[in-house]
Amino acid sequence: LPYSLQGLATRWLANLPGRDSHPLDYTTLPGRTINLSPFSFCGKRLQIHRRGCLVFFYSYPHHFLQSMHIEWLRMTFSYVFLVIGEVFFVSALLHMMYQRRSPTSMISWMLAIILLPHLAVPLYFILGSRKRVNSKTKSMFSLRSVTDLPLEKANPIDGVLRANGIPGGTRGNRFTLYTDGTEAYLALMEQIRTARESIFISTYVFNNDAVTADILQALTLKAQEGVKVRLLIDSLGSFLLYCFQRPLTQLRQAGGTVSFFMPILHMPLRNYINLRNHRKIYLFDRRIVLTGGMNLSNDYLGPSPDLLRWHDLLFLIEGPAVFHYLEIFASDWAYASGYTIPITLDIVPPGIGDAYIQVVPSGPDIARDALFEALLCAIYSARKRIWIVTPYFVPVTSLQEALIIAHHRGVDVRLITPYESNHLLADLVRSSYMRELMDAGVEVALYKGSMLHAKAILFDDDSAMLGSVNIDNRSLLLNYEVVSFAYSVSIISEMNNWMLKLQEDTRHTMKPPGTMRRIAENMMRIVAPQL
Repeated sequence: LPYSLQGLATRWLANLPGRDSHPLDYTTLPGRTINLSPFSFCGKRLQIHRRGCLVFFYSYPHHFLQSMHIEWLRMTFSYVFLVIGEVFFVSALLHMMYQRRSPTSMISWMLAIILLPHLAVPLYFILGSRKRVNSKTKSMFSLRSVTDLPLEKANPIDGVLRANGIPGGTRGNRFTLYTDGTEAYLALMEQIRTARESIFISTYVFNNDAVTADILQALTLKAQEGVKVRLLIDSLGSFLLYCFQRPLTQLRQAGGTVSFFMPILHMPLRNYINLRNHRKIYLFDRRIVLTGGMNLSNDYLGPSPDLLRWHDLLFLIEGPAVFHYLEIFASDWAYASGYTIPITLDIVPPGIGDAYIQVVPSGPDIARDALFEALLCAIYSARKRIWIVTPYFVPVTSLQEALIIAHHRGVDVRLITPYESNHLLADLVRSSYMRELMDAGVEVALYKGSMLHAKAILFDDDSAMLGSVNIDNRSLLLNYEVVSFAYSVSIISEMNNWMLKLQEDTRHTMKPPGTMRRIAENMMRIVAPQL
């Protein structure tokens, strides 16, 4: 047997040693024909020795029964695994048809399951579900009404949200917008320093760097003073910290509590890797909240300016609207930690300003797609403009069509997005959608500065949406998110000026795609619903 054929031996043959066989060095068998079949019942057989030494032995006829036994086991296991695979295959298809899905999403999953069942079926059970209502997962919850305006005085967005169980907007809020990472950092540290009763923080990304080291040190000092410190971190967005939690030791020893949302390496049947907590909620003394798109990392904020720092938004709210952010955090915290935070309506913060704000959560814990419906309603209701700022643009078909129709109605539709984002796959997928908008006449402005991570939309001159939601399927229909709709003229004006400043550093053309590039971009639409 040529030496090169030794690699054909499979390791499981090591479990078939012949007790009466006579091992022979293969050099002593020149010219012999060696049968490599694992179920040869006579003649010579190739064996892998348990110590890894490759030898040959004679297999005598009395090994026939032993070989038949192994053959029977092989066939049995083959049929068992075949049946199990078919059960999972059919279960995935039935579950997909049971759930209400968009045609694009259903077709994408069906093609994947049929063409690549060994890969797609396990991925479907990990990534395929959207709304979770069973007892082993985070339960549904709803916000409680605080100071709703009469429905007849509400605008169309407010009306759609109320029809989906979202409380109406609240007046009497103070609103401060931070568009600079240094200003946002100073505001965050000031709120930590002045907190007297409680600090509740929920974030998607919590990196281990110099900025978060300062934040952890400040939180540890407050915990030592007796302030209730609760830190909720998404286990996937902060995977390294989840795996190596040593930086959190001092905070825990000081009395602070840290929990990870849906730990992906713990209880896999209870947690789902595709349903992530993307909310950013920083609450202080139950009366002030900082929220928006900024995670806790040097990429977003820091004590000194950094030209490479991402452009993002953080805004402060003080007033009745904070109560709804507190309810959202309490629900997430109860699920992640198992401990509840008592919340009653008598702790609603008093009015302190004139901003009119409506808080809208979204995700698997919200029974309906209220945010998505409100977004479509706002697009179809717009008469003057729709200005969108988003780091990732992979819209569902209905949203893409709504934007094109709005442009055809004469609405000023603008999309402001990074020239290049931090996700190459997202950039490839978005290209065909952006080209489609450009072909329809929509203005697409590609920001040339550092990474643009802000998420905000202006509708006419009377409403704005700010928060953690990207314009993609994952943010709008999968992840746990939260936004604020603002209906105050002062906020609209501030957002308008910020967006105009962004557009000063943009380009309005994309590199023409080659044939293969265009094919790749269009093919990527198949996976777009999963991004």
